[in-house]
Amino acid sequence: MKFLETLFTPADFSALATRDLSRTTCVVFDVLRATSTMLTALEQGAEAMSPCFDLDEALAVRRRDASVLLAGERGGFRIGAALTGGVEFEFGNSPREFTRERVAGRTIAITTTNGTRALRACAHARQVLVASFANLAATADLLRAHLPEHVCLVCSGTGDHSSYEDVLGAGALADRLWPHLGSAKVDDAAQVARICFHAAAGDLVGAMRFARNGRRLLELPELAPDVPLCLATDRYHFAAALGADGCVRKV
Repeated sequence: MKFLETLFTPADFSALATRDLSRTTCVVFDVLRATSTMLTALEQGAEAMSPCFDLDEALAVRRRDASVLLAGERGGFRIGAALTGGVEFEFGNSPREFTRERVAGRTIAITTTNGTRALRACAHARQVLVASFANLAATADLLRAHLPEHVCLVCSGTGDHSSYEDVLGAGALADRLWPHLGSAKVDDAAQVARICFHAAAGDLVGAMRFARNGRRLLELPELAPDVPLCLATDRYHFAAALGADGCVRKV
């Protein structure tokens, strides 16, 4: 590996779309909650997750294949008929919704405020990995095994701003890669993310009182259980990647 960088804000998405990423592996974090939810669905037997830029794209995927399930949120809550002109999404963006009984063998089109946009911004990279605390070890193992020339840790953020939980996720992965970086160049943002993770590692859930999105979810009784679930580390023993067909699968 020659270079490890980290991007903190959604303002970087448009720049990513115009960069030459042909030698870059992007690792996308949306800890609360899109990437955590995608990984949970795959763990529960979903065939693939299709990240969509917006509602229209998700609905178009359904029109092409009626067997596709729809998932997504706006404002944190499941997308209903009022937003789509009559179509109720089967799932929101809570990992607790994606049970084996509901998702095994299915493809799910998902659109969220930030996470799916981040994935789409990276789609032309050499490789795009989907990460959260749930699969840190598996993601680090894959990166160490192949040692890409350039690794870019992409934090999806909240709204137009950076998000503490994504910075912590990126820092946790950077920390696991650190002993293997050798003479690689490491940008300041990756250094900052790693320092933040070290400061919070003893109580990740407690750290969410300093995170705007974490606080918001914890204040909503129906969504609060998602927070500790999304911060639980190494529950899943697989890496996940965005394929050439635009779908996320286990690798």
